[in-house]
Amino acid sequence: MKQSKKLIFFGSGPVAAASLRRLTPDFSFEAVITKPRPPRHRGPVPVLELAQQLKLPVYTAANKTGLDELFDSRKFESKAAILIDFGIIISQKVIDSFPLGIINSHFSILPEWRGADPITFAVLSGQKQTGVSLMLLVEKMDEGPLLAYARCDMPAGITTPRLTDVLIKLSHVLLVSTLPKYFNGQLQPFPQTVTKHEVSYSRKLVKEDGVIDFKKPVKVLEREVRAYAGWPKSQAKIFGYDVIITKARVASGQNDGDLVMQCGARLPAGRQGWLEILQLKAPSGRTMSGKDFLHGYKK
Repeated sequence: MKQSKKLIFFGSGPVAAASLRRLTPDFSFEAVITKPRPPRHRGPVPVLELAQQLKLPVYTAANKTGLDELFDSRKFESKAAILIDFGIIISQKVIDSFPLGIINSHFSILPEWRGADPITFAVLSGQKQTGVSLMLLVEKMDEGPLLAYARCDMPAGITTPRLTDVLIKLSHVLLVSTLPKYFNGQLQPFPQTVTKHEVSYSRKLVKEDGVIDFKKPVKVLEREVRAYAGWPKSQAKIFGYDVIITKARVASGQNDGDLVMQCGARLPAGRQGWLEILQLKAPSGRTMSGKDFLHGYKK
């Protein structure tokens, strides 16, 4: 059942689109604000396309200045907004235009993994738990007070795409259960220190992050393959061929598996490890097992 209070939705990327699709049965949106389609861009523009499909009023802003200009020219009625995966810094002026604030659903337990890519960095770190935080937006990056948070376990072997799906669902449950109480004055914001997490920061990934360096420790490389499974993907050169590693595991030795690579050359003797490549995308574009690649490409 839709909540009667009108909201604005800020979001741009695929996580925002998946979240908006889940939220529309539960909340009434006065407008969706997203990034415009970039010039000469032929790929999908997830939130823009979904808002149009759902027949929601949609406005675009390419940057902080454009967003300020939008709010100077257009007066919205909504007292609050939801922000997920937006990618634009929001000025204090825009924040202040919402009496109840902008509620950011951030995919970590703040203040852990503030910044642009908390999901990937949770996988990279090897931690056992993560979660979702509902934060009232402030100008400083991810430093606002919390309305609620919820934890979830990270099973061994989880990838960034799989964890993203889990957190989108958790975010939806948390928003639906929390916002009505906040709007009715039944809960008050509280500081991030309540979660007892240390402050840490994630960053926006670049394509070069996905280049596999077999000199790193094997456990780090195994986590990289899972963390970069969506993007930027784990790129490596094996037998002189450029490949993308899609599945790997820590092996116990050189003979523990078919396509096994030695790792950790920077470590002291005796502490090197072995990574078995279970699956990869070959130069042909075909996805195959490490065993098939070994038989087909090793000279």
